[in-house]
Amino acid sequence: MSIDPFQEVQIGNTSASVTRLGLGGAPFGGVRLGTGDFGDTSSDVTVEVIRRAYELGIRYFDTAPLYGAGRSEVRYGRALEGIDRSGFVMSTKVGRVLEPLPGGMTTEDSPDGFAEHFAVSSWSRDDVLRSIEESLARLRMDQIEIALVHDPDQTEFGERQAMEEAFPTLMELKSQSVIKAVGCGMNEWQMPAKFIREVGIDIVLLAGRYTLLDHSASSEFMPLCVERNVSVVIGGPYNSGILARDLSSSVTFDYEPAPAELIDHAKRLKAVSDRHGVDLKAAALQYVLAHPAVASVIPGAQSVAELEQNIAMVRAEIPDMLWSDLKSEGLIPPDAVTP
Repeated sequence: MSIDPFQEVQIGNTSASVTRLGLGGAPFGGVRLGTGDFGDTSSDVTVEVIRRAYELGIRYFDTAPLYGAGRSEVRYGRALEGIDRSGFVMSTKVGRVLEPLPGGMTTEDSPDGFAEHFAVSSWSRDDVLRSIEESLARLRMDQIEIALVHDPDQTEFGERQAMEEAFPTLMELKSQSVIKAVGCGMNEWQMPAKFIREVGIDIVLLAGRYTLLDHSASSEFMPLCVERNVSVVIGGPYNSGILARDLSSSVTFDYEPAPAELIDHAKRLKAVSDRHGVDLKAAALQYVLAHPAVASVIPGAQSVAELEQNIAMVRAEIPDMLWSDLKSEGLIPPDAVTP
């Protein structure tokens, strides 16, 4: 069977809906995490990719102030300007406010017409409101549908500020219909599970913890999302490259050099996929989309060719025996939800 990448799915109990395949905005800013690098797609290529995504039927776009310290948002704004605002859903994040970088690239010198900035971590009420206002300006939009609290686990005060200030502020904006859905975007599942239980959020953008290779969120977190009708958007479905690259050379996992045991696991996954004539990237995308909690998956794309390949991977026919073999060989959990 295959999956329709442009089918729209409702986010929790909200009025927002997203396409099963969205477009992640991290590569559009050249954000660096750890020793890895998303890469940096040029301004013009980014605009081309975003516009082509819309032309093909993708209606969900994600970004954040952190991505390129504003550049990803600026590029989305340029690419989507003039398109009917009711025709797509935009998510961005709070938790980083931007300040001008002393001595950095000026507006006049920037290909994006946006001076160089740096990000400061803050989940306070004032900075959440400031972040939303400044994101709207960079996006050239008068609204966003989904607001996500970004990485509050990255500082010792992040969780407290998120619980005491960021989420109450976003819930207030939701009650005023300024935004439609509130959630968090993180690389772990434990803190989002706490937010689901204690805050009542609508959506979690979970990066890397529910994939064909990493099943750490499978047993507790994903069932909780189904139980509470919380939608999950999967970021990092290729685990930052290990599920999408030539495994005979160096690859990354979580933006760091992949350890040998994970490379071996990925090679075994690829061997099963090859045996069935399936691209490992297709198995990776369709695996996560099969779970009832998952509304969308948002791989990045650094070219139109990568974008179109992601669409083809979601549509690819995968025989049921591939999933049976992955289970029988212990490569995915025996009770894993599969297409």
